Amino acid sequence: MANQQVHPVDERLPAGKLTALGLQHVLVMYAGAVAVPLIVGRALKLSPEQVAMLISADLFCCGLVTLIQSLGATQWFGIKLPVMMGVTFASVAPMVAMANSLPGVEGAGLIFGSIIGAGVISILIAPIVSRMLRFFPPVVTGTIIAVIGISLMRIGINWIFGNPFGPTAPNVVSPEHAKWLADVSSMANAAVTPAAGASAPAAAMVPAVPKGLALVGSVPNPKYAQMPHIIIAGIVLVSILLIAKYAKGFIANISVLLGIILGGVIATLAGLMTFEKVAKAGWFDLVLPFEIATPVFDPILIITMTLVMIVVMIESTGMFLALGDMTGRKIEQKALAAGLRTDGLGTLIGGIFNTFPYTSFSQNVGLVGVTGVKSRFVCVAGGIILIILGLLPKMAALVESLPTFVLGGAGLVMFGMVAATGIRILGGVDYKGNRNNLFIVAISIGIGMIPLIAPNFKQWMPHNIHPLIESGILLASISAVALNLYFNGARGDGSDAVEAAKQADAH
Repeated sequence: MANQQVHPVDERLPAGKLTALGLQHVLVMYAGAVAVPLIVGRALKLSPEQVAMLISADLFCCGLVTLIQSLGATQWFGIKLPVMMGVTFASVAPMVAMANSLPGVEGAGLIFGSIIGAGVISILIAPIVSRMLRFFPPVVTGTIIAVIGISLMRIGINWIFGNPFGPTAPNVVSPEHAKWLADVSSMANAAVTPAAGASAPAAAMVPAVPKGLALVGSVPNPKYAQMPHIIIAGIVLVSILLIAKYAKGFIANISVLLGIILGGVIATLAGLMTFEKVAKAGWFDLVLPFEIATPVFDPILIITMTLVMIVVMIESTGMFLALGDMTGRKIEQKALAAGLRTDGLGTLIGGIFNTFPYTSFSQNVGLVGVTGVKSRFVCVAGGIILIILGLLPKMAALVESLPTFVLGGAGLVMFGMVAATGIRILGGVDYKGNRNNLFIVAISIGIGMIPLIAPNFKQWMPHNIHPLIESGILLASISAVALNLYFNGARGDGSDAVEAAKQADAH
């Protein structure tokens, strides 16, 4: 009789079952969790060792924030539901934009400063955001999620073929042209300080090379779009599709992770993946605050990241309400605010440990529905496993060693699923009875594409607002919310957002 009085959410399962189910949650989220430190670390041009540190810190913080959210910490933090916390993809585009503007440790400091600032603000505004669901109906959230997926797709494609800038750019400088410029430069230097016995008039015939003169790439780069890379990325993609179609249950749920593992094995056999960095990495190391960079606080960047967090918390609100519906536990306003406050606390912790903003991972919410296991202690076990993984540098070094083309095949699936989730949410929007919804979607997606299609559109605008407008996700979010208010007002009680959240199985 005592067991019947325990709510399924609070049920304590045997240790063996808890560990197995917790590991399942970790495997489902693992590929998405490690993708963000890889994207941002490489955009910042950090060293492989620093990227590995990012991965370790990220896994550690994923576990720590998962424990706070599912176990609860005081009355202020933790929704006490089966929730796995991970880095939100919504924050990737603004962080990559910051990294492109200022790479290296200096740029990392700005990113971590903006995350800490946004975390503090998010903790303070969580109770207000929990009442804002009516401003974010499916026509708004679906548009935002679709633009997030489309924006991220560029990263997955660049993983396969090579980055549009840097060592794998489509064109490189012709070696003959580079040699000619070097010869002319040496002759010009000789004209300034003629060698003994050289005739001054002959040397003077060569004008000085103008300052900043550079050759433009004009011949194809052999490192770009190499066929072995494309073939392995294709194998990863096809293997994910085959596993997703023919496997059942848990194996189907981790198809992306299995595809990445297969790609890594093939890349190793082909001699395209090595393990020197794994061999050098230690077996155990503590994750410490501010290991990579000291945070730098820029007000504009903090506002940018705060806007991202508001969108993330609105999405979390729908997710928490949907999860409450799935587990049979009614979510009161106080519990909802505690859950959203934990999004902010997790983001603050992420900035302190030099990682990223955190939110509930929707694919794990979907897993609760698939398995029918509602106990929050399963996610507590998952959080402990993540903390342990974060303390194993060899694991982070192994992930960092994966070639980007292996990740590219999986990236098309991961990022495409985000876009597809947005499209699916938009599929439930009423366009026949309310044609104005077409305007909201059409214009907001168009505005969200501006930074993607025309990245230099802001060159004559004040430099201080560049970080605010170079993220298509933020532009689309502002546009969708404003147009929805203009056409539809702030009607509704949020029930439609809950239904939309139930459909979201990709973050």
